[in-house]
Amino acid sequence: MRQKIVTGWNVERLIKKAKDFNELVMFEHSIFSLPFIFIAMVVAADGWFGFELLFLGILAALSARNFAMGVNRYADRDIDAKNPRTANRPNVDGRLGKNTILLFIAANAVAFIVVAYFINSLAFALSVPILILLGAYSYFKRFSSLAHIFLGLTLGLAPIAGVIAVSAAIPLWAVLLSLGVIFWVAGFDLLYSLQDMEFDKEEGLHSIPSKYGAEATLFISALFHALAVLFWLLFVWAAHLGFFAYVAAIGSGFVLAYEQYLVRKDFTQIDRAFFTVNGYLGIAFFALIVLDRMVI
Repeated sequence: MRQKIVTGWNVERLIKKAKDFNELVMFEHSIFSLPFIFIAMVVAADGWFGFELLFLGILAALSARNFAMGVNRYADRDIDAKNPRTANRPNVDGRLGKNTILLFIAANAVAFIVVAYFINSLAFALSVPILILLGAYSYFKRFSSLAHIFLGLTLGLAPIAGVIAVSAAIPLWAVLLSLGVIFWVAGFDLLYSLQDMEFDKEEGLHSIPSKYGAEATLFISALFHALAVLFWLLFVWAAHLGFFAYVAAIGSGFVLAYEQYLVRKDFTQIDRAFFTVNGYLGIAFFALIVLDRMVI
């Protein structure tokens, strides 16, 4: 009986710790990068790329994102503690200590490098530089308002990684797809950062909202999203894709216009615009690219 109680207690502790790590990095938000990794892989392979690359691609994406989020949460402990919006995060309230987070960061860095090794030699060679870029974002906002674009760059690496996994090369269409992701992410990060505009001003943190105000931020965000759609259209053209791929690119414009409308109408809709709308965009884009390749 005592053994059962101890075992049950240990299981409960593991479940609780897993929930704390999920809250730390928000695993479900991997939905932002995963579709574009697989879009690149589908286009590079001209269809199905195999279960091995599917498995390795998922592992690479999750370990890279966990590393980046772990570094971000570790670096921002002092900032998050002062911000009422983030004061209850597990990196602040003691649920996950500094050493635990550092171990989490190291484990995911090693996992990413090992996975890259099994993908191909180019992926392995680029694994450490990619990790450096992913980790650098967490410190960028301390000295530059371009942090939003830098965040876009880190997620824009996703389709580049996807095409490298399949073909060990970086064609023009992959760069155009990546540029679309960069401006898409930078655009919605600008909207998200409106929540912390006043806090960033008080703490001397660099962001476009804190430096230029809400109206300018909304304009720049809309401009970035327009550029995202333009680059996605160029991606479809450069990759010689078909009707459904053009529907994906053009349809994304309507989705992003709706996102802009939501935020302009009511700033309390920022979370909905950030998480829900962008999540659907990535999934729909991927589904239409798959459909496009199926009807060749």
